Amino acid sequence: MTIADILMLISVFCIWSLLLVNVVLIVAGYLYYIQIENKPVVPLRGEPPFVSIMVPAHNEAKVITKTVESLLALNYPHDRYEIIVINDNSSDNSAELLGKLQEKNPLRNLIILNTDNIIGGKGKSNALNLGLAQSKGELIAIYDADNTPEKNALLYLVSEISNDPSLGAVIGKFRTRNRDASLLTRFINIETLSFQWMAQAGRWKLFKLCTIPGTNFIMRREIIESMGGWDVKAIAEDTEISFRIYMMGYKIKFQPKSVTWEQEPQTVKVWFKQRTRWAKGNIYVIVKNIPLLFKRSARNIHFDILYYISIYILLLTSLVMSDLLLVLHAMGYVKTTIASFSSFLWGLAIILFIVGTFITLVTEKGEMKLSNVWIIMLMYVSYCQMWMVVAAYGMYGYLKDLFFKREAKWYKTERY
Repeated sequence: MTIADILMLISVFCIWSLLLVNVVLIVAGYLYYIQIENKPVVPLRGEPPFVSIMVPAHNEAKVITKTVESLLALNYPHDRYEIIVINDNSSDNSAELLGKLQEKNPLRNLIILNTDNIIGGKGKSNALNLGLAQSKGELIAIYDADNTPEKNALLYLVSEISNDPSLGAVIGKFRTRNRDASLLTRFINIETLSFQWMAQAGRWKLFKLCTIPGTNFIMRREIIESMGGWDVKAIAEDTEISFRIYMMGYKIKFQPKSVTWEQEPQTVKVWFKQRTRWAKGNIYVIVKNIPLLFKRSARNIHFDILYYISIYILLLTSLVMSDLLLVLHAMGYVKTTIASFSSFLWGLAIILFIVGTFITLVTEKGEMKLSNVWIIMLMYVSYCQMWMVVAAYGMYGYLKDLFFKREAKWYKTERY
């Protein structure tokens, strides 16, 4: 057996192992969706807790008005929540628009925190810490500046966390508001439903683990304060704080009935910058938490650490290695006796990817349509390969920042 054969076998084994883990998560996630579909959210008992909704915003004039208006219209007692918009060193007319919203709603708890480049302009984590210092809620909810949550979104989150003291946070779901804007947004819509929310549902069902997304979630104030707020070095602040919540002994629950709609990138350039930031941020979290693999006290989160290592390091390396070996074999530069077998497994993996991804869409109204099969097939040969480039470039950017001892820069996603 040649070295090429050994490398190919290792790559195929890693890819299929991760693929089968994904299948298990899909099955478990699907069962979770069925379990809660007709199960009502546990109602609030007694006086509703006071909630501080924080919205970090930097140059969000295109979307901020609609976001704040949707938050003002939430189905939650109006005297039991406040909205704090951290207008973070914006150079557009966000301050003017937010000022008009305050004038139209003088009796509502709408607080605008305008920052400059001295105390602000340092990324989302810093903005959230500034907002936390101004807040008074016993529960802290976060929404991104491009979100339009459904009316019951906050109520469902509050109900879940209020009725279970073991929960440190509860996350809802975000959906793609502009899914029909371009082929790219169609890909993102499917990616979000299949590889984010179905995986979240599966991890909660099997391990009682979930990772906080960047928006539509709620946390206990006492937890945030005890950990000293958000890590300003983390550009994937949501993933980073999830692990700290785990280590405090709390669970993070997924409640898919809490839904917000958000705007996704409509061009490859904007998508690439956003996803590269995600990749760099998650690699930072991986490196920061790898030591927990060797601590028995952290055994309840070993799966999540290995899960992230597998996605951003093991899967990427295996895909690049297998693709490279197949290309070099076809060109005659290397000899591998299992190339045909690897090609068969590769084809089988593609079929499993298409079928598994399509199955995850049946939990959403309006997504069970034949056209999505073609979108998924096209997604595999284009969008998934683009993800490999993003992950590799994110790793390169992380190592480059580490080598030159530079602070990671926060990239604000362009709005439309």
